[in-house]
Amino acid sequence: MDYVQLGRTGLKVSRLCFGALTIGPLQANLSIDDGAEVIVNALKRGVNFIDTAEIYGTYPHLKAAIDKTETIPVVATKTYAYDRSGAEKSLEKARSGCGLDVIDIFLLHEQESVHTIRGHMDALKYLCKAKERGIIRAVGISTHNIEVVRAAAEMQEIDVIHPIVNRRGIGIGDGSIEEMLGAVRRAFHKGKGIYAMKPLGGGNLIGSYEESLNFVLNIPEVHSIALGMKSEQEVNANVEYFNTGQLDSSTKKRLNGIERRLHVEFWCEGCGKCVERCSSNAIRLENGKAKADVSKCLLCGYCGSACPAFAIKII
Repeated sequence: MDYVQLGRTGLKVSRLCFGALTIGPLQANLSIDDGAEVIVNALKRGVNFIDTAEIYGTYPHLKAAIDKTETIPVVATKTYAYDRSGAEKSLEKARSGCGLDVIDIFLLHEQESVHTIRGHMDALKYLCKAKERGIIRAVGISTHNIEVVRAAAEMQEIDVIHPIVNRRGIGIGDGSIEEMLGAVRRAFHKGKGIYAMKPLGGGNLIGSYEESLNFVLNIPEVHSIALGMKSEQEVNANVEYFNTGQLDSSTKKRLNGIERRLHVEFWCEGCGKCVERCSSNAIRLENGKAKADVSKCLLCGYCGSACPAFAIKII
């Protein structure tokens, strides 16, 4: 596994980052023991970087994995807190939940605009104070929007940026992948640590796994890439690909054999654009939310690419 310095944070991270959303109650809902075993396998295979968040509900899984391996990875987590009190509670929840005295990277979660950052400034100031106290090593933001990457690139308080980057721009809220890459380059040259999310477009690009990963792996300004993983097979396949740049036939067969399903996130806005995009009539609106008909769904991912809220995933 290759390791790189994450911007100017002083943190050395694996190029492959374990995305912990997938194992938690919002998606695969693995038990603490089962989820921990997936993380343990990643740690044993050389992955030393874990991305989680308060809302993911995966702190217990991570703590169990750390206890089992006695290995402390680089941990990034996120909070929706907008004021000092909320940020303090989120930090203490992360420290106790993960069993860690220090959280390596603490991000403001899903910043949508410059105005959103301003609205969360009290929380950001608290996180910076916690960094001065040594209980956080780096502070940053996660975002789906180019505007936020551009703004964060100019902010002294921000050490790390976690943006959506994939070859089709799925999930980018305010422009194209070319514009996002321009913002990422600017942030990189400002010394920010960049670790990308959603290289497979929330699973919607799984059918072009190699092409999609190659796209992000070949962006020199991206230090690390977070991939959601919910099984040993996925961990092994991703580690193999990051290590060798290819998958052997048996690994491909195992990866393709993993059962997947269309997943609609709770924040679906019920706009109906996915229904219009689906040529198989496999998705409908029910009680104001998108709902998939598994008997018709081809897992093509077209509905996900049409969703403005990035609420449709293949897991």
